[in-house]
Amino acid sequence: MAKVRVRNVRLEKFGIKIPRTVEEAIEFDRISGTRLWKNSIDKELQNISVAFQFLEEGARVPVGYQYICCHFIFDVKLDGTRKARYVAGGHVTETPSSITYSSVVSRDSIRILLVIAALNGLDVSSCDIQNAYINAKPREKVYFRAGKEFGVKCGRLVLIVRALYGLKSSGAAFRAKLSHELREMGYVASLGDPDVYMKGRSRADGSTFYEYIL
Repeated sequence: MAKVRVRNVRLEKFGIKIPRTVEEAIEFDRISGTRLWKNSIDKELQNISVAFQFLEEGARVPVGYQYICCHFIFDVKLDGTRKARYVAGGHVTETPSSITYSSVVSRDSIRILLVIAALNGLDVSSCDIQNAYINAKPREKVYFRAGKEFGVKCGRLVLIVRALYGLKSSGAAFRAKLSHELREMGYVASLGDPDVYMKGRSRADGSTFYEYIL
């Protein structure tokens, strides 16, 4: 019979120890005499605060909501900045696959569009949407109990009202939100790739071209 051995291995990156829990993060700050991990926790909670609806003491959770656990995932960036990401334990939810599938732009589309940009003198730009998923509403009804990281609100029941990272349907919810916003801005999806959006534009000299968003 095989035996499973669990090793208590401390994670490190760039020579910096990475905590696995909030308590460990606070302890690392105490040892180093800094607030680097605590600041990363506070920054993340501030950025995603719109994703939470705290229930009043004694209030009942609405019918149809599933209970989950949430936790932090910690990391260190190339410049040494501490990073904390608050994620939902979506692996425990019963979620139909029909609301979780999310397509992404294909590699062939990217290559073709870069060639088109080069041939037509189009500018190529890239961007990142901070905490992208929470711009969309969740497709799952879930709640959790606030931990110590929420300070005086610790122990309160919390409804997740935005597509938090970790939920099975968050990627699909965000894609649907982004598609809706692009269509509202006048972009249409390509027939060849539904994740390539285009819009007719005009230059100052009167010539026309298509602007693409992938």
